[in-house]
Amino acid sequence: MTTTYVTRGPVPVQQTTYITTGPQQISTTYVTTGRQPPPPPPPQATVVVTAPNNRRWATAAQTQSGTAATLLFVYAGMDMAQSLGWNLSPNYVNYFSTLEFQYSWFIGVIIGTVVAAITASFLPKIVFYGLGGVMNLIDAIIFVSAPYQYESILAARYVGGVGIGLITVPFLIHSAEIASSTNRGTCCALEQYGLALGVAIQVIYDSQWTQNLGMTINRVHGIFGIVFAAISLGSLAMTIDSPIFYIRQNQEQKARASVKQLMGAFWTREGGEVAYDEAKLYVVEGSSQGVGEQLKESMMPFLKLLFFRCFVAFTFSMPLSISMEWTTYFVEGSTYSWPTIIFGILRLIGALITFAVLDTVGRKFVSLLGLMCMAGLMLGMAGVYGDYAHVADPYFMWQVCRLGMAFQFFAGLFICSSSVYLGEAFPMRVKPFLIGLIVCLEQVIHIIVIITFATTPEFYYTYFVAVGIIMVIGLVAFAVLMPETRGLTLRQAGERFRRVHDVMAY
Repeated sequence: MTTTYVTRGPVPVQQTTYITTGPQQISTTYVTTGRQPPPPPPPQATVVVTAPNNRRWATAAQTQSGTAATLLFVYAGMDMAQSLGWNLSPNYVNYFSTLEFQYSWFIGVIIGTVVAAITASFLPKIVFYGLGGVMNLIDAIIFVSAPYQYESILAARYVGGVGIGLITVPFLIHSAEIASSTNRGTCCALEQYGLALGVAIQVIYDSQWTQNLGMTINRVHGIFGIVFAAISLGSLAMTIDSPIFYIRQNQEQKARASVKQLMGAFWTREGGEVAYDEAKLYVVEGSSQGVGEQLKESMMPFLKLLFFRCFVAFTFSMPLSISMEWTTYFVEGSTYSWPTIIFGILRLIGALITFAVLDTVGRKFVSLLGLMCMAGLMLGMAGVYGDYAHVADPYFMWQVCRLGMAFQFFAGLFICSSSVYLGEAFPMRVKPFLIGLIVCLEQVIHIIVIITFATTPEFYYTYFVAVGIIMVIGLVAFAVLMPETRGLTLRQAGERFRRVHDVMAY
């Protein structure tokens, strides 16, 4: 800490500095003008105190605290991919490709999300992570022990979906609250990064697996699930609940201890007080408003995030998966080929790039870039499917295959920002309910697409044209409406979202 006293006089400047050593080094400087020795500071001297900028701390503890949930999201990505076409079972288990099998996991997610939204405000996050981990472990064990039993596998998918629904809302809230202003993008993006990793694993092993390997593909799925769920449950010890949660429960000592753990090596007594005061101010402002007032303030952020997050459902869907499988088979003669591997990997690469730059380049620019390219690629695929004769032409099907692979890379650029925005946008009291509602509507879109899906050129053309146009409209709207929240506190980010428009892109 530096303290400077400044006085004025008619003659040249003299400066004397006194430094006190101890737990904190204090430097006191007297700047005076005059020929006499520096006098004691006058009563009306100006005092300037310089303190470190404690908003810019970021530690591994913040990202490690979400490890348990992130590992469960990896298994969730595998379950989601299995629902959306990447369940290329051998002939003797083709009955696993029923409609209910495909949408069962999404219904489970909706059920778990509703429960979590109601209870997230007063239960510690470790409870949700632990319960979600146990339910996904049960899901995986059933896949391993009864890989040929349709009813058992179906029940497992419902149980696993409920487990993921239980952790999604608490994770989005928790990761936003424990992170510093310069690390929130990385912490929140772990949700979509985990899902992208799970999608890549499922797509790659599912498309390359053969009956000659001597194990059914459902059992392989369960083995992956047991590994991720077990490690997740073992990682619960690293979970640190947010100081905001403890302050809401009137547990000041636990809140201060949480701040100290989250700041790690960056913690100082003064810095800890600044971080604690910011968390307390967020709670005080949130508690001072009624639910009705906060709902009114949330209408604009809700509309923005509803459309933004629902676009994530279009980045990985049944039509995209089946189109990729069909074009790969048509061009290469089999799905056991490299295009399906690249399809899964590119989404993960895009998510990794976004994961690294959300707190430097920002959320808005990266997501708009991804959305713009996705819109163009989607309309390009629609243009090919628009002429039904192209479906039988290897050249045009190869173009669709390449467009589909490129689409997943830019989808990876887009998806991560949605997790960050959901954690930042809403006032404290209504946040769990509004996040839960948006997550549920995202699953509803998946279910609608699954139920209406048909493997005809007419359907592909209609779907790709409609979604491409929606993305173009969304690109223009988000460029005007979405804020850039890089480097802001939760309170400042919430204020940005309540503006009707915000055209700043960087």
